[in-house]
Amino acid sequence: MQRLGGNSRVSREEAESIAIAALGFMAADPERLERFLAMTGLGPENLRAAAGEPGFLGQILAHIAQDESLLLAFAANTGERPERVGAAFTALSGPHHDRGEA
Repeated sequence: MQRLGGNSRVSREEAESIAIAALGFMAADPERLERFLAMTGLGPENLRAAAGEPGFLGQILAHIAQDESLLLAFAANTGERPERVGAAFTALSGPHHDRGEA
């Protein structure tokens, strides 16, 4: 997995914006979205409800960061630097996830 922390800092608002862009990026490609749904156990019928749950946006960013080719495709598609995806994950999930703590 890509190192999720990095030295970039983003505000929670910026992090949410990046995560929403990531969700849109995945939703634009049925295969990408299907893979995310399969990995999370979600289905199309409960995706909207899950999107309102705490931690959902962090899950999206973690999913993208775990796959370097997906991360780079997202970065190229949106113009977002890959390091900011990790910083956004940290902003949404807290620094304890970056160190592997529960």
